[in-house]
Amino acid sequence: MTLDKEKIVNLNLHNEKDRILDFSDFQKQTIQFDIDKLQDAYNQIIKIKKFDDGGGVTNFGAISLTQIPGDPESIKGSKARGVYWTKPDKSGKEVSRDVDIDEEKYNEFIRDYENTYFKEVYDVLSAKYKLGRVRILLKEPRSTLSWHRDPEPRLHIPIITNPGCLMVIDNVAMHMPADGSVWVTNNTKYHNAFNGGEENRIHLVACVLDYKFN
Repeated sequence: MTLDKEKIVNLNLHNEKDRILDFSDFQKQTIQFDIDKLQDAYNQIIKIKKFDDGGGVTNFGAISLTQIPGDPESIKGSKARGVYWTKPDKSGKEVSRDVDIDEEKYNEFIRDYENTYFKEVYDVLSAKYKLGRVRILLKEPRSTLSWHRDPEPRLHIPIITNPGCLMVIDNVAMHMPADGSVWVTNNTKYHNAFNGGEENRIHLVACVLDYKFN
């Protein structure tokens, strides 16, 4: 049997059709950044800015690198998270959570962080992609997100991670290493992310408004 390079056989599944795991919802990009500079920039920022918990969400934190021009309120509370859809109980009924975000308006890089490496990263990314919010996201140890879907794909640059950090889209799990690589993930499908390690998981995450998955 010939396999696509983005697919692998999972022999533990009984249904032959389901034995092919499709990794095409995790797409590694050709851009590469300096992981040491990313980690140094993160350490710079956390000395002057605390994570926003998105209005009291446990095990979650966000530091926004962009905002609506002149509007610091656009990155606080629920706006640090944004709308998503989930199936929270045994009924399987989909419901929406949090507030709608006009991602296109988030095009001002916050001045407090302009002297960090993240400004260079933002300039490179925004020249290649149409971006919405750009955030540094925290996932605390031994915690998980809800099973949910988002309005658009997300760009990830892992900054601090460990082997127990996985993202799951549909029934496919992948670990994205902190080596300066850039990934775009298909967050329009149901997914979650969990940190099974004992240190924080830190990713730079951007909403990507013009990226199409086949």
